[in-house]
Amino acid sequence: MDAKAKRISNNLGLVCITNSESVRYKRTTRKRLLSLSESEQGDLLRTLYAANAGVLENAVEFCLANNIRLYRISSDIFQFSDEPFGREILSELAGRLKAVGERALENGVRLVSHPDQFVVLSSDSADVIANSVKIMDMHGNTMDLLSQPRSEWATMTIHGGKGDRSDRLVDSIKKLPDAVRSRIGFENDEYAYSSAQILDVCRRAGVPMVFDAHHHVCREKLHSFDDPSVADAFWAARETWKEPANQLVHISNGRTHFNDRAHSDLIATMPSVYRFAPWIEVEAKHKELAIGKLTDEWI
Repeated sequence: MDAKAKRISNNLGLVCITNSESVRYKRTTRKRLLSLSESEQGDLLRTLYAANAGVLENAVEFCLANNIRLYRISSDIFQFSDEPFGREILSELAGRLKAVGERALENGVRLVSHPDQFVVLSSDSADVIANSVKIMDMHGNTMDLLSQPRSEWATMTIHGGKGDRSDRLVDSIKKLPDAVRSRIGFENDEYAYSSAQILDVCRRAGVPMVFDAHHHVCREKLHSFDDPSVADAFWAARETWKEPANQLVHISNGRTHFNDRAHSDLIATMPSVYRFAPWIEVEAKHKELAIGKLTDEWI
């Protein structure tokens, strides 16, 4: 067996919320926020941020209680903290967030994030890129407040965005603030950036690739996770990680058929090569139930 293929422990990750009511975040709308006076806006955000800081505390404790070592923080956890007003209010929770993040670190729970679809660093619009950087900086600030390292350990995963813009994407990555640049990772998708294309971007920019096997098989119209290209993409992605033991991948299954882009409730099929994946985010509708099923039947 090749040295790189030595079987390792698989850490399965919870994505944002639980199937049960244990981890559920609160949110509001911009319309509601803007309908309030400035003082009322501050009160609303303080209440919202405090509540969601408590949910994050619960999420870390849920992971510890259930032997889950990877947790993806909701992209909506601290809405509007990309604006100076919200960022200042969030800073009031610095001590509490530091304690949450340090508890995760001390107990080996890896915290990662996946900023939303509005992040498009390859856009033709300078304004869209600027707004994308602002959103990413918000997530970087959250990671800083949580005392997470400015490294690939605290991966902030995004997609490539607008297709056929690799040069612009690489250029945008180089200009990111350190709180973002040091943590950013790129995921292949079903439409704009194939595994090979996003791998090229990651190599050129010096950032890690987060391989998603389901996106890969949908994009390439494959009929099995054991197609040789899945393993090839997995091992190529590993080489983009400064520390291979930090490699992060995603898994989901098609809801109605193998190539269905919609996610299923549970995970029935895994790529064989994922036996060698140290960190796996489980993107299934039934969240911890899917993790439990994989733990019982696959690990």
